[in-house]
Amino acid sequence: MAVMIGGEGRIRAANGAFLLRAAGRIDANITGRDFAAHMRVDDKGRLFLAREESGGLPLRLLQVPLRRATQPAGNQSGGQDGPMLLLLIDEPAGSSGGTSALSYIETLLSLLPFGLAMADRDGRVLFLNSAFSRAAGLKRSERPSYPGDLVVREDQAAVADAVRRFAVGPQMSGDIAIRLRNEPDEPTALSLAGVRGLGEAAVLLSLKDNSEESKLKRQVAQATKMQAIGQLAGGVAHDFNNILTAIIGHCDLMLMRHTPGDSDYDDIQQIKSNSNRAAGLTRQLLAFSRQQTLRPQVLQLPDIVADVSNLLKRLLGESVKLEVSHGRNLGAVRADPGQLEQVIVNLAVNARDAMPEGGILNIQTYSVPAAKVREMRQEILPAADYTALRVSDTGLGIPPDILSKIFEPFFTTKELGKGTGLGLSTVYGIVKQSGGYIFAESELGRGASFVIYLPVYQGADMEQAPPSKAPVKRSETWGTGTVLLVEDEDMVRAVAERALARQGYKVLTANDGEQGLEVLAGGEKIDLLISDVVMPNMDGPSMVARARNSHPDLPVLFMSGYAEEQLRKSIDIANVAFLPKPFSVSQLAEAARDALAMRPAAE
Repeated sequence: MAVMIGGEGRIRAANGAFLLRAAGRIDANITGRDFAAHMRVDDKGRLFLAREESGGLPLRLLQVPLRRATQPAGNQSGGQDGPMLLLLIDEPAGSSGGTSALSYIETLLSLLPFGLAMADRDGRVLFLNSAFSRAAGLKRSERPSYPGDLVVREDQAAVADAVRRFAVGPQMSGDIAIRLRNEPDEPTALSLAGVRGLGEAAVLLSLKDNSEESKLKRQVAQATKMQAIGQLAGGVAHDFNNILTAIIGHCDLMLMRHTPGDSDYDDIQQIKSNSNRAAGLTRQLLAFSRQQTLRPQVLQLPDIVADVSNLLKRLLGESVKLEVSHGRNLGAVRADPGQLEQVIVNLAVNARDAMPEGGILNIQTYSVPAAKVREMRQEILPAADYTALRVSDTGLGIPPDILSKIFEPFFTTKELGKGTGLGLSTVYGIVKQSGGYIFAESELGRGASFVIYLPVYQGADMEQAPPSKAPVKRSETWGTGTVLLVEDEDMVRAVAERALARQGYKVLTANDGEQGLEVLAGGEKIDLLISDVVMPNMDGPSMVARARNSHPDLPVLFMSGYAEEQLRKSIDIANVAFLPKPFSVSQLAEAARDALAMRPAAE
């Protein structure tokens, strides 16, 4: 490094090496600045660059006076006061070889991004870099005397013994498992290596900063657990929907033989009412597992909030005040309006329960452009345009240890029998299935806020709300023709067969896809194929794909307890209708009628 200074000590010129080390940029302009301001001297009298702070190499300074040729040779004052060339060399002066090597090693270790430290034969810490301090959870000014000071009491003896073993004898390296004092529940690997020829230093210690890795491991474990529970919940809901289909169907068939006033009519209605309540519970399970059937529309969030406001006022009671505010220039979103209403109601009811003595529930909608998302530096939220919905209260707040668990299924802080633990997990499932994101914020004693980000629908300017399939609602469900019913569940097949037969159809049945193809190849003309999706041996989509080869215009109606969106991703078949389970007799008749209407007109 070379610097030219004037007699007053100010810099006149400097080479790139000095500019890079002293100012951080090779194109920096430091002309006219005081040279001494760029240097510092430690308590041992060693010279360093001020910018490099601790960890920089000591410098040797060579002074070369620059004298004018016209200056008398006997005048020495010009050499002292005139311009001077300073040469700076990374070479510690007046040090022994071991200490010099140690200084170089310390400087090198301080620049590395890995957590490294050195200890002497007695186990005292001689040096540690900033990465080691971060990995150990130390504060900036905190410096341990021994490596054992970093770990829990139970591991201190093992660490001290390991340092002594690596400090003597042949050079070797190895790892030991420790638990840091600041994170006693997270085992960490401490690497040790014996070193020689570095003066007092005898052991090199390495500690990996695994805070981000541990965080990712917890997130992956949580995601895996939620996925497993979601698959379980979806499977239970699917099987339960088959049972409810049979119960609701038989209730409808019985009600056709009874009139209001009959002794059994009210009992049958009660059974059907409870079955519908059970169907609502399965919808919650499917919502949590993101397998429910959604009917998305292009809509504005303020319209949904307005539709549900009257219901909220009744639910909240007189002690809770409802405040609603809307932002400007909100982008349209694409979601199921009924499910969004359920999200708002669930969040509002939870907020009401968190304010036993009353308070304020605030519902706010606002626009979040992509630029604002980037400023938020949110790792989970991708940069895009969003319309946000914030539901906040002035209640008791959520403790930090509970905040991380609130979206888990069956987790509730309410008394036994007062909550299912599916409310917030249902909200989470609906938001995620709609392509959105939800975040919870809370501070004890200052209430809680739930913020939902729904992506702005890019085709909102061109697409309007989808029109109904039939401008005029047709109440007539009687029909004619032959229907092939393929269903592996005996109880569902029986009730569907009776329901269709009562509507005037001739019904042929099959237990699975293979039997369905055999019936279809029997020679009798089939007007409509109604099939379950998931069946043993051959599933519904595989059967329909083969049936379309010989019957390309055959109308198809799929029925399933799984979500339509999930099934359509795996069903690459055009012109098929879908009926979610559980369904009533009238819903089955209407779906069959509408599916037959898709049949192309005869030539």
